[in-house]
Amino acid sequence: MCREDSKIVSHWNDLPTIPLNIDVIIDDTTLRDGIQMPGTAVSPEDAAHIAYLLDLIGVERIELHQYQKPDQEAIKLIQKRGLNAKIATWCRAVKKDIDIALSLDVGEIGISHPVSHIHLKAKWPDKSEDELINRVVEAVEYARDHGLVVFVHGEDSTRAKWSFEKSFINAVADAGASVYRICDTIGVATSFPEAPLPNGIFAKIQAIKRETKIPNIEIHAHDDLGNAVENTMAAIRAANGLYDKIFVSTTVLGMGERAGNAETEKVIVNLYFHHGFRKFEHGLSRLKELADFVSAATGVVIPPNKAIVGTYAFAHESGIHTHGVLRDARTYEFIPPELVGNTRRISIGKQSGKAVIRYKAEEVLGRKIDEDDPRILRLVELVRSLYASGERKSSLKEEEFKKLMVEAGFKL
Repeated sequence: MCREDSKIVSHWNDLPTIPLNIDVIIDDTTLRDGIQMPGTAVSPEDAAHIAYLLDLIGVERIELHQYQKPDQEAIKLIQKRGLNAKIATWCRAVKKDIDIALSLDVGEIGISHPVSHIHLKAKWPDKSEDELINRVVEAVEYARDHGLVVFVHGEDSTRAKWSFEKSFINAVADAGASVYRICDTIGVATSFPEAPLPNGIFAKIQAIKRETKIPNIEIHAHDDLGNAVENTMAAIRAANGLYDKIFVSTTVLGMGERAGNAETEKVIVNLYFHHGFRKFEHGLSRLKELADFVSAATGVVIPPNKAIVGTYAFAHESGIHTHGVLRDARTYEFIPPELVGNTRRISIGKQSGKAVIRYKAEEVLGRKIDEDDPRILRLVELVRSLYASGERKSSLKEEEFKKLMVEAGFKL
């Protein structure tokens, strides 16, 4: 399942992995929560290709919107692909939403409902707790009676009073819900093991296991404080030994409302690197491709220094770093870039020394250059002169570097 080796599979690093006795199901919500990010949209055709790529990297459940015509077209196109991943749609606790899911012939749905009193009082000030629980129970029962697998999303779980949330979870479990999603809606959860309810991740998962009847759990972490991946990994570790599996709700590039969600690619690589999850190994090399396609399809720009999938995630410029990487790439890379579909980049800029400039020139020429070649010394001077005034900030483009090589006396 998730532990076949005590070391990282690539043997790139001698650090030990920490096996876990739990399966982790990636429940990617790029095509639901992700595209709720302001200024983003995706065509049905692009959504279908994103789902195809998600399936290739090992995502086992894909959550989508269902209300607009393009969303429904996307679902139909995805269904025609015959993916291994399960397709699920997001619903409110109302019958008409569930009827839409039934008309689309999906097998699973998520029914979302707030559980914090901040939300309950703001949205239903005249309803009692029992009335609010009953409306969700009725929705779950209706969905189950029609053959759907039901996840219940506890919106703002990390600010909920446990006495109410416990009653809510037990009620939906009795109604037939299979999974309860802990929603850290505004990113206030903490991974600190001793942190209490409502926002202590360990405390929350232990309380759900100890005091409720729900069969399975899920974590949906937002990144408002920058802790979405940390809290997602904390939930996995907290559930280890308590549950056979845990669902984790993530998005490619961390897309989503406000500061977004836990990144799918980061969670997968953390599971692979730290915990030896072999089941994701076959899809790692498609992570960069997936990220690039999602970026092109949605208009979301990938920061060049974005971990794992950014253009500069494996780029080196400074003399100390490039010197180390050229001798042994493990000095400044935790995995080979090609493992995640990325590329090592040696760039020339303000911090570049003679060794990397020579290496880059050899790369351009396709042959070795003597260390004391006067043309190399001249090339180093030309590069440094570009940055002497402090006005130039960016690295040299390939053509710029080639022009300097010619000026230094090389024939290209």
